[in-house]
Amino acid sequence: MNIVFRGGRLCLPNGEIQTGDLRVENGRILEIGTSLPARDVIDASGLFLAPGFIDLHVHGALGRDTMEANPEAFETICRYHATGGTTTLALTTVCAPWLDIGKVLDVARAWRDQSGATGARLAGIHVEGPYFSREKPGAHHASLIRDPAPDDLDHWMRYTDVITQITLAPELPGMRELIPALVAAGIPVSGGHSDAWDEDAQAAFAAGMRQVTHTFNCMSSARRRGPFRVAGLLEAALAHPAVICEVIADGKHVSPTLLRMLWAAKGAARVALITDATAGAGLERGALFSLGDIACRVDDGIALTADGQLLAGSTCRMIDGIRTLVREAGAPLGEAICAASLTPATALRLGDRGRLEAGACADIVLFDEDFRVRKTLVDGKQVFGE
Repeated sequence: MNIVFRGGRLCLPNGEIQTGDLRVENGRILEIGTSLPARDVIDASGLFLAPGFIDLHVHGALGRDTMEANPEAFETICRYHATGGTTTLALTTVCAPWLDIGKVLDVARAWRDQSGATGARLAGIHVEGPYFSREKPGAHHASLIRDPAPDDLDHWMRYTDVITQITLAPELPGMRELIPALVAAGIPVSGGHSDAWDEDAQAAFAAGMRQVTHTFNCMSSARRRGPFRVAGLLEAALAHPAVICEVIADGKHVSPTLLRMLWAAKGAARVALITDATAGAGLERGALFSLGDIACRVDDGIALTADGQLLAGSTCRMIDGIRTLVREAGAPLGEAICAASLTPATALRLGDRGRLEAGACADIVLFDEDFRVRKTLVDGKQVFGE
């Protein structure tokens, strides 16, 4: 198959947007140019062509949850998020017993190579929990939070090929040993659900932690220690030039002012847009769903625990987050696209995704000026759209 997308507004890796043509052949981007000769042409005039979006943090959609640990649930989630332009995603766990997390990892490993046929491709599993601060549990069962045990590394070592990252609180006992061991094994570590002081964060960064999870949410910030004000994980991450900050840009989890502050501090190369979408994504307001086994409901564009007391992930798609970054935080569109594609690709070490350039995977999303996704392609094959 050799197809040219004609006259689209191409979102390039440097953040620039240029009108041109893009040729796809055998699942790869073959060339970019102008007036490319072609027999099969798709008119993309007036539309933006962006690299497929990459979501590092997805719990669910349409009433289905990662913790179900079955291929049908995984496919439903991946298919739904393709409607928002996502072409690669990491399904994400909650705090749970080891056997439940292990089952998710086993099923993901077996099913991953089949993904991408009807929706987004599965990159692997983001293990969120159980190593959280008891002060910052969020919408997770506090009873399932625990400190690392001496033999825990052996469990994780069985899944180095399928774990995309582990979110943990770097201040917990044993982390100064566990974090460098995970990093050495090739498992990325992300700080989150944490009440860390500055020195805890700095020790984790020195040990190889290079991400933080849903910045601003369930994360310590500057506070007094005695007469002095000391940074928390938030400020430590903002100040560290190599740390990538995930952010949920649904306009609810993080206010526009905070989004602008994050963007000014880190820029597109160190902000990774995520959805943190739960099983409530795609459901109507008032619908009930579960996050793991926590009862939740959909409210006005957000997910809440059933009692309405806590945010429980989001209900957004990646295109919705890009719109918020652009319209409410003032991010240039081309740079916002990079935060949804190139930066998360870097975090996942996927050198052939997240960019429109010759040789890259033909993971492409076409959307209009109103941020409506028209087509989503994975490996050059359409998984959503007309």
